[in-house]
Amino acid sequence: MFSNILTNSWVLLVVHVPRPSHPSACITEIIADSNPLGLQPIDFIPAVPQRLMDERNDKEISVVIAASEERLGGAIAAMNSIYHNTKSNVVFYIVTLNDTVDHLRLWLSNTALKNLRYRILDFDPRVLEGKVQVDPQKADPLKPLTFARFYLPSLVPHAEKAIYVDDDVVVQDDILELYNTPLKPGHAAAFSDDCDSTTNKVAVRGAGNQYNYIGFLDYKKETIRKLAMKANTCSFNPGVFVANLTEWKLQNITKQLEKWMTLNVAEELYSRTLAGSITTPPLLIVFYKQHSSIDPMWNVRHLGSSAGKRYSPQFVKAAKLLHWNGHFKPWGRTASYAEVWEKWYVPDPTGKFSLIRRHSEAYEAK
Repeated sequence: MFSNILTNSWVLLVVHVPRPSHPSACITEIIADSNPLGLQPIDFIPAVPQRLMDERNDKEISVVIAASEERLGGAIAAMNSIYHNTKSNVVFYIVTLNDTVDHLRLWLSNTALKNLRYRILDFDPRVLEGKVQVDPQKADPLKPLTFARFYLPSLVPHAEKAIYVDDDVVVQDDILELYNTPLKPGHAAAFSDDCDSTTNKVAVRGAGNQYNYIGFLDYKKETIRKLAMKANTCSFNPGVFVANLTEWKLQNITKQLEKWMTLNVAEELYSRTLAGSITTPPLLIVFYKQHSSIDPMWNVRHLGSSAGKRYSPQFVKAAKLLHWNGHFKPWGRTASYAEVWEKWYVPDPTGKFSLIRRHSEAYEAK
């Protein structure tokens, strides 16, 4: 039954393209697609003025980002910061759920973001059936979009390389530099290690020092021990990474990740003190000693781990990418360097999403 879901979900590719006689108008074509996973996009690529195309390089840089309804402002700020810091031809692949599509389109088309090039991809949560354990005792509901990164080749089927970024980041340098990160032969992805100079031994709220494999995996389980992975191996952060999609497909990375997700449902292989995203453990297993590294300045993280300021203003200014992973998000009431993030935020024209700020009223769209 589940194989039918994989092959038959997302059966339409809806492409909005400009009419030749009316550059600002759009027509709709419905195109059948035989994507092996059935992860098929709803496509919205606005017509870009010729002068903007002339200023930007022709080579497409594919950037994948998830955009959930409750965090939509984060994805907006991330894309805005990337777009305004590059002359490259960036195309955003925005993964969302069906009930967020209209809100996202309005936000992008009715603001200064209307010149972004993007595709909106409607993620079907049914692909996760049997692969994620839902704990009814936990307050946080399952967030299916966090697993979108596992399906990159299906989300960006024609690209050889792609960048994935979480929605709680802003970019302060040219994304082309990150895209050009060299990957070693046989490596399908490049991550930022948790033992690098900017994040060494960070105390993660509720889990102590979560910077090595034993902080994410239960080494008491025989299945984990049989892998012979050293428990003190430095972990990596999957919130920002560069993927070689050709290598990803050759190694069948998606199927490997799904295998470990399914095994965890049956055997509970993840650490009981796991405080971070449950997407990290299967990635750690699949990419054990088989990944390249990105420049640590392209993932300066833990800005959301506490309300206090972990880094100096000078260091934050020098960072190429700032990442508010952790509980304290920059659109929330308390977060370090929220003012840096807010420079890239574009108010929601619908008024549905607003910033929460201490000592002031919520920041509303004008």
